[in-house]
Amino acid sequence: MSPAVNSRVRERPDIEVLTEIGIISQLSSTALERSLPEGMSRAQFGVLSHFMRRGGEESPARLAAAFQVTKGAMTNTLQRLEAQGFVRIDGDAEDGRRKRVSLTPEGARAYEAGLAAVRPQMDGLRGAFTEAEFMAAIPFLRALRIWFDENR
Repeated sequence: MSPAVNSRVRERPDIEVLTEIGIISQLSSTALERSLPEGMSRAQFGVLSHFMRRGGEESPARLAAAFQVTKGAMTNTLQRLEAQGFVRIDGDAEDGRRKRVSLTPEGARAYEAGLAAVRPQMDGLRGAFTEAEFMAAIPFLRALRIWFDENR
């Protein structure tokens, strides 16, 4: 990158922040995929994580919207999770055309195994920064996420 282009980027902190987030996303996604147990994708781990955080049941359409992927991509991920016994997909009792997805005990164990697999990387991350540095980043990152969520 030429110095002229670099100086223009530095004049726009919004662009610089989003560039850093994009790079962090790519690096952390790659590290996560390398650490997960054999046969578990980042997308599958993300769905398991969603259920562990939020609990309950979700429709495939709501999951697709939450992850901002196509319904077809989410259906594929859910079918793979169901084949492994990590989620259960049932018909909706109120509307037979709809499906409801829920986490199984095996899915919770798979999530914990995935978390254990990435723990060494997370421990390294925690050792590289102070608690205060992490806590200082959270309000801005949360506000940024909320802004993007509200402005989809």
